[in-house]
Amino acid sequence: MQNQYSQQTNPPNFNTQQVPNQMNHGGHEVFDLHEILSGLINVLDQYMMFRSFAKDPELIDILDRQYRFILDHYNILCECFTSGANPSHPTSEYRMKQNNTVTYGLKPSQPKKPNQSISEIKDQGLSGHMLGLIKSTASLLTMTSVEVTNPVVRRVMADNAANYVEMAYEIFLYQNKHQYYQVPQLSPQDMQQMTQSFIPATSQPQMPSQGQQPFQQ
Repeated sequence: MQNQYSQQTNPPNFNTQQVPNQMNHGGHEVFDLHEILSGLINVLDQYMMFRSFAKDPELIDILDRQYRFILDHYNILCECFTSGANPSHPTSEYRMKQNNTVTYGLKPSQPKKPNQSISEIKDQGLSGHMLGLIKSTASLLTMTSVEVTNPVVRRVMADNAANYVEMAYEIFLYQNKHQYYQVPQLSPQDMQQMTQSFIPATSQPQMPSQGQQPFQQ
């Protein structure tokens, strides 16, 4: 993961040669950044609301650590979007506390239905909302960062996409451990057939030469 950013020089042309850092953004990028920053505020607000309902100390710890990380990401993204230059500090790396153990199989459970009152809101539902928010943010950061023109803003977004993947995985592992997110498996025979359906390429492909037409005699 990159920890340092550098403002690259734009190629000389009449559109960008004299553009100052704070104006070094494409129009599409500006709209995308407004969507992302607004989305991060929504995530932070919802995490704050979730905390008033959460009961499990482990879930509260995950929520608090992720809230602090997202808030820091929001702050440095605001900085570099406004200035077009390096933020006050580089992107940090999110480190989850969960191990990578996944419990497989399905156990009997009650069918789900919408809550009928506020009193029915539980940790299972809260962690599910958290997972959905972080997954959608990870996707948005990934899709948007590939079209950002400002190199500093792009790097802050691209670096943090991996951090949101890590946060989402932490929530998944928490849910799986508490049987909120059960993971079925295929039968051993089906699993073997599926995992052996592809093999590596063993020879160098013969790429067509430039201008060569397919099926040319």
